[in-house]
Amino acid sequence: MTTTPPTALVRRGALARTVVEHLEPAEPVEREIDREFESVLDDAIVGRSTIGCVIPAYNEEESIADVIESLLGQTRVPDVIHVVVNNTSDKTVKIASRYSGPHEVVTELGEQFTEVFVHDIGKNPDKKVGALNYGFALVEGYDYLLGVDGDTIADSRAVEYLESEAMSDSRIGGISAIYSIDDRPIKGAIAKFLISGQRTQFAAFNMQNLLRGRNMAVLGGQFSIFSTAALRDVMVQNHQSTPWVKDSEVEDSLLSLQIKSAGYLTKISPFARADVGGMTTLRSYDAQQVKWTYGAIELMWPGQRGDTKGQPLHPNLRLRWFENIGMLTNFFVRVAFLVLLAGSLSIGAFVFSPWWLIPPAMAVALNMRIAFTMKDRTARDVLFAGLIAPAEVFMWVRISHFLRSWTRFLSRKKVDNWAMQAKAEKGGGSTYWVPLVLLIASLVAMAVIWVMLPPVAQSTILWVGWPIVGVITVLQTLMMFFKLIRRHQGFQV
Repeated sequence: MTTTPPTALVRRGALARTVVEHLEPAEPVEREIDREFESVLDDAIVGRSTIGCVIPAYNEEESIADVIESLLGQTRVPDVIHVVVNNTSDKTVKIASRYSGPHEVVTELGEQFTEVFVHDIGKNPDKKVGALNYGFALVEGYDYLLGVDGDTIADSRAVEYLESEAMSDSRIGGISAIYSIDDRPIKGAIAKFLISGQRTQFAAFNMQNLLRGRNMAVLGGQFSIFSTAALRDVMVQNHQSTPWVKDSEVEDSLLSLQIKSAGYLTKISPFARADVGGMTTLRSYDAQQVKWTYGAIELMWPGQRGDTKGQPLHPNLRLRWFENIGMLTNFFVRVAFLVLLAGSLSIGAFVFSPWWLIPPAMAVALNMRIAFTMKDRTARDVLFAGLIAPAEVFMWVRISHFLRSWTRFLSRKKVDNWAMQAKAEKGGGSTYWVPLVLLIASLVAMAVIWVMLPPVAQSTILWVGWPIVGVITVLQTLMMFFKLIRRHQGFQV
């Protein structure tokens, strides 16, 4: 495959100055990060690589135009852009085709050329994975594959930042942008609440990865750049004919593990940013999170499960383990506290202690700190963090996803989670209410059993239960405290 060569070489020093000049005014720690990143650019290979962009698109008529325009508006325009439309039933192909053909773009980095191709591959049983592999076959001859979701809008310098860092170190197999969600066009109370929660969720996840030496656990397909050499090595080592495999619910997580296992680094950029499409309904958010969590459990679970081999000790899965253990602990503490509180009130044994206010206060402080690390935080983000109720309700929503994912996984019932998510995004399905119904039923059952117990048994349960909940809550509070005082090294998410 041949590509149009760049019209001019990019000088290292000039590129470094361009990057740093466009950074926000920074505190001393942030300036230190800027200097480190400038040194990375100074060490980069002279010249410019070749980048082939692949956009897998499924019913993206509302966003595909903005996505393509975002790419054409980059300071470093991809050398080719392939829009791979699959299983679509809307006007995605028609709208994307308006941009088909060659484009000459002049940016501060010089005159650049790219060409947009739109491929309608029709009915595709492998869905997004099939579209990505189709695109890989088209750009395999390029140095890098830039994967962009059909609803992701990137900052104008995102490709430039990703390419610069990728070229600076041949060990890098892939780099992800920092993801968030643009909440400005969101309408409706439920939608705004869910988007605020997802923005906080993204911010916490991004910060965790940045503080781990910028080692990215998941090179999300929303906006990541991959070394095609690394992808080819993955295919050889895993006996695959394509980089992405269809038998995983989380194709991006699995590929990230494989890239790491092949000896490459998986990184997150401290500067490249992109806004992804958020879930604005409970059913769609539930379906997405269950799919992601279910797929992550498959990767974490020891042994072989179908065609997916669990890798519980893989370094990229540490955050997944912490997340699942944390969700289990949050669920236990909340349910146990409600049960013990109700039991204590029922026999007049409730005694309030001001010490109980420390855990929620610590949680609010931690949420506030996360909010203030957001580069484009809004008043809604701060209110979501500062008021106890929104974050607490969102935690219960996440707990429901956690429980449904583990229940579905342990039941060994074969479910097409991709199809379930697509159905939910169209407004179908009501299984997201199941955890709430089961929780209410369980609480009612426990209340009935409690009333039937003799006073001695009730007192014994309270005597044993409160210390257990107290110890776990103290440990949780200490964990939050250590996160609260941990230096963020000037990073913003």
